[in-house]
Amino acid sequence: MPHLHMEYTANLPQLDADKALLRLNHALVASGQFSDEFDIKSRAVKVEAFRVGTGLGERAFVHVKLALLSGRSPEIKKQLSDSLLVVLQDLAPWPAELQVQLCVELLDIDRASYTKAAIGL
Repeated sequence: MPHLHMEYTANLPQLDADKALLRLNHALVASGQFSDEFDIKSRAVKVEAFRVGTGLGERAFVHVKLALLSGRSPEIKKQLSDSLLVVLQDLAPWPAELQVQLCVELLDIDRASYTKAAIGL
């Protein structure tokens, strides 16, 4: 635990998804909220079909959703959200011709019903 999902629009070719995930994972480790870096699972999905609002201008987004076991205080969740947003802001020289929205969302996973098994090395 946790599970990090990053979605980003296809009109951001300068975004290196692998580098982004690694930096986001490092931010989670640095938070001290997770006992083992091995528990962090992240993935990225490039969104080919998207729309941001109704405007005619070029727009883009990067949305990070962090799902973590329930029980953390609102203050801890805010710190995690803020630290991930800082990583997003520093990921790339964002193109001047695009309006890019960077978003972070935290979700609680019910601790009582979450199960996991690690197989192999």
